[in-house]
Amino acid sequence: MVEALSVLVLLGTGLVAGVLFAVAVSVMPALIAMPPDRYVSTHKLLGRHYDRIMPFIVTGSTVIDVAFAIRGTGTVRVLFAAAALCMAGVAVVSQTRNVPINNRVKRTAPEDLGPGWQDPRIQWRDWHLVRTCCAMAGCTLSAAAVVLS
Repeated sequence: MVEALSVLVLLGTGLVAGVLFAVAVSVMPALIAMPPDRYVSTHKLLGRHYDRIMPFIVTGSTVIDVAFAIRGTGTVRVLFAAAALCMAGVAVVSQTRNVPINNRVKRTAPEDLGPGWQDPRIQWRDWHLVRTCCAMAGCTLSAAAVVLS
């Protein structure tokens, strides 16, 4: 059971870190380069499936990290606890910063963009980079804890 959960926590944290990293280095620069109307249309297409799947993966990985922190000792306990905090950081930033921006963009019609439209791309990118760093740290800490346990 411990081995299966170790694989799941590595898979989950790695998947979250990988997806967020890919968005940061490839998708976000492309979205920033687009004209606003095209950005809104593209943003609506991109987030449809991530929004449903990623919270479960982040939460599942966090729960496994917490469980391993509770049953671990010494350095392993600290590493799993730190990984859980990092993954919780991903969830908090996602739900309180990025998701509200996503929802606002989804309610925007590209043809309704006017001179008063406040472009959310830079703010979204900045928060996305915060959660990407949290995810990468969480993945690294989980991996180190699994190796040492």
